[in-house]
Amino acid sequence: MLKIRYLFDNPDLARMLAKNWDYDEDSEELFQYFRISANAIYPLRIQGEICYLRFSQVSEKLEENVLAELAFLDYLRSLGYPAMEAVRSISGDQLVRKETPWGEFYASVFKRVAGKQISQTDFNDEIMYAYGAALGELHLLSRKYTNSGVKRWTLFDVLDWIELTLGELGLDQEPLQELALLRSEFDQLTISQDNYGLIHYDFEPDNVFYDETSHRCSVIDFDDAMVHWFVMDIVQALEAIRDEMALDDCSYQEAVFLKGYRSQFEMDDQLLAMRPIFRRFAGLFQYARIARAIQEHWENEPAWMVDLREKLARKMTEIGFRFKKNQID
Repeated sequence: MLKIRYLFDNPDLARMLAKNWDYDEDSEELFQYFRISANAIYPLRIQGEICYLRFSQVSEKLEENVLAELAFLDYLRSLGYPAMEAVRSISGDQLVRKETPWGEFYASVFKRVAGKQISQTDFNDEIMYAYGAALGELHLLSRKYTNSGVKRWTLFDVLDWIELTLGELGLDQEPLQELALLRSEFDQLTISQDNYGLIHYDFEPDNVFYDETSHRCSVIDFDDAMVHWFVMDIVQALEAIRDEMALDDCSYQEAVFLKGYRSQFEMDDQLLAMRPIFRRFAGLFQYARIARAIQEHWENEPAWMVDLREKLARKMTEIGFRFKKNQID
């Protein structure tokens, strides 16, 4: 997520960046439906079609990662996979880098995808099967993907970033011990073309849309994509299903999801059995990102900022309890 200091609504900035695209200016009324988390997202229309302006401070992103994301999206769409589509700017670029009165920003615009967010459905069998199949197809295509000269970071790069971030923030030893444990566990896992490649990482119900007409799922938000074991996506999706449905036992829905996945791509059951290590990777990564986001404090902070900081600090504490174990369950 972005640092808390960057979570303010700024329609003037959105307007300034949006002018790099030939958008319908009467659609600025849609700016009120913005959201900001890992990026700022502002809806607008281009030739009457709903699109989304996405931007973030240059200091918050690695340019190579953003370019790699766009290249991967182009690859997926060229093979008919229903991933989100970038709209080229007036200058013909998918990624715009601009200096503004508020700093330097990366900006892109994406078309709205078809369908309804899975998080807004009843998670029925047809949807769960399609959801799993969409992830299996994504991994099948990723397995065949050869990057176009821009490389997305790997989980080992992420571990290095976590170590650097924890060190800069001067955090205590437990997160660093967790990091060392994860490095040791991952060093023992086999890497092959069949189990390792570019993953979505955030294949959660909010980012996947089910289209009742095509009976397929469209996918958005590849912002967190990284090179990892494919099973990482499966673990994240299954955890998200459990969270969304708020059920103690989602084994039936999981089974349907996995059946859909296997219809497209062979799953590594041995790696899936190691779900705890992958969950702990996600937890440590989230812990480091939250710690970085809330590190700064100011006098007279608005109430929403104080509340958000407290909420995120509680989340860090919750994740931190897992660090007290010295082995992977």
